[in-house]
Amino acid sequence: MPPTQANSPSSSAFRGLPSVVWTIFAGTIVNRLGYLVTPFLVFFLASRGVTGGDTSYVLGALGAGNLIGPAVGGILADRIGRRPTMLIGLIGAAAAQGALFLAPGVWTMAAAALLISAAGSTVSPAAYALLADAVDSERRRRAYALFGWGVNIGTAVAGVLGGYLAARGYWLLFAVDAGSMLLYALVVAVRVPEPKREPLPQQKQQDGIGYGVVLRDRLALLLLPLFGVQLFVYSLTEVALPLAVRDSGLSPAVYGAMAAVNAVMVVALQPFATAWLSRFPQLAVQSTGSALIAAGVALTGLADSIAGYTMSVIVWSLGEVIVAGIAAGLFANLAPSHARGRYQGAFSWTWGVARFAALTLGVTTYTNLGPTTLWWTALIAGTATAAATLTLKTRIEHRTTHELAA
Repeated sequence: MPPTQANSPSSSAFRGLPSVVWTIFAGTIVNRLGYLVTPFLVFFLASRGVTGGDTSYVLGALGAGNLIGPAVGGILADRIGRRPTMLIGLIGAAAAQGALFLAPGVWTMAAAALLISAAGSTVSPAAYALLADAVDSERRRRAYALFGWGVNIGTAVAGVLGGYLAARGYWLLFAVDAGSMLLYALVVAVRVPEPKREPLPQQKQQDGIGYGVVLRDRLALLLLPLFGVQLFVYSLTEVALPLAVRDSGLSPAVYGAMAAVNAVMVVALQPFATAWLSRFPQLAVQSTGSALIAAGVALTGLADSIAGYTMSVIVWSLGEVIVAGIAAGLFANLAPSHARGRYQGAFSWTWGVARFAALTLGVTTYTNLGPTTLWWTALIAGTATAAATLTLKTRIEHRTTHELAA
């Protein structure tokens, strides 16, 4: 249920959003509370005797699934519907959790890991499309910011819960993870209505069911790489930051503390930031936040103590709070109503590519070319793409105005 106090920060930020948005928000928190297996996967594999190079096969499969799932999810969301796609992804990922726990060898573990990430990542395009269906273009940023807020709330609690459960048996991680997915699936089945879809005119039927409709959109093709680079820079906070903490001679607990600082800041500040920043041009806000993330990530290169790392985390966390929901909202506003699933599939796929690139290219740059090269690259690439996004302001506004008039 939405907040009832008109003067509360979350009320001013998210007031007026329809019930389906709040249902997805609540379901997302439940789902992310069970986001336990992936952060502890390396430790689980070690307990099964999988170490060294064999671990990379399982982790690589997990990353590859994030390149498959969004593309499939976007097509299914437009083809069979938002709700069926979410149910397929959630139930499939829950089943894959059991398969991974019971897998007898490295290759069966890799196959199960691929299925976990592929099935799980089909959910986001359908959920994003469902949110776009439920609200108009003026409120989409707030709907997506609320969705992201739910992700952070659930993830923050999961970080504490995961450590507690892992100490008592890895099977608990799998059980809670799968259970949370099935509970979210039940919420979707019972509480989420499938949006009514009108018959398509002949011109729109010619778009087919694939991604040709996105590939023919020149503005979308300009925005996706820019957002992709910005997402790559942000993903370094999950990939390169722990390497830097380790190389500074600090314990893994320090990285855990940095993750907690980020989670607390985002959960505490998100409603205030969304409400206050909604009065400003959203593309300018997006670019400012992206530049702040790039600066915060680059500051990691100057840190060699807990205080230094805390300062860098505070800076990029503020950037994360600022940009929440804007990129997804902008991209949703570009999509024709009959292709929202595929547009969100393309956006989610870009996110998957960014994370995969951070895991591969980012780590390779850090280890082979040196940390300094990576931090300078993050700063230059992040600020350059933030500035480049601003150059598209006129085209985006013209396109959005045209769509609203139509």
